[in-house]
Amino acid sequence: MSVPRDRRRGGVIEATVFAVVGVAILLGLGIWQLDRKVWKENLIATVTARLARAPENLPSRESWPRLVAEADEYTRVKFPAEFLAGEEALVYSAGSAFRPDVQGPGYWVFAPARLAGGSIVLVDRGFVPPERKDPATRAQGARHGIIDVVGVMRWPETRGLFTPADDPKTNVWYLREPAAMAAAKKWDTAAPFYIEQEAPVPPGGLPKPGKLAVNLPDNHLQYAITWFGLALGLAGVYVVWLAGHMRRRV
Repeated sequence: MSVPRDRRRGGVIEATVFAVVGVAILLGLGIWQLDRKVWKENLIATVTARLARAPENLPSRESWPRLVAEADEYTRVKFPAEFLAGEEALVYSAGSAFRPDVQGPGYWVFAPARLAGGSIVLVDRGFVPPERKDPATRAQGARHGIIDVVGVMRWPETRGLFTPADDPKTNVWYLREPAAMAAAKKWDTAAPFYIEQEAPVPPGGLPKPGKLAVNLPDNHLQYAITWFGLALGLAGVYVVWLAGHMRRRV
């Protein structure tokens, strides 16, 4: 029994629409990955250049409202400061893309530092392993008096869908978000950034500061090739199907 012509035509139209839309989506994803590749390469170049510069003086308190991540993040700075005794917040970490010397889970130790003018900035003093979470196990690393801090300006992280909720009661955070820590701890800071400390290394070595290194993955070209390959495959399947369909109509 022959298939009515309008049904055959309808089947071709539906398959063609599906193929065109599918190929367009796959090509769009491939082009998006190429755009991401350019963005990632520019980011790596920018961060590498900023981290290679000599540290400059920390911007003055008056200039803080004008600072933005796009122009100022990863700038190396130096400044004298005094850490507030007995004050710290712990940020859980499973590793770091910027600290190749840090392996495995542990905590970043954030502490408020008072500048010469009285303003407070939060400093990520460095990494401690889980068994050294309690400050009493690294008491010799507590710093007293004014020290010269060298570090990198960083901006807060953005909370994702799967980021666990912070737990101020146990002094554990899951996001480098200085404003949330400061609010819970009653630290009076207006800085839109925090400092990732490079030096000095405290007595006993903990918390462990260190220099940042650019180690961002750049796999966007492979992803783009995959999407373009899928688009080509879908187009090929459609052409083969259409050729067979046309032969059956003859």
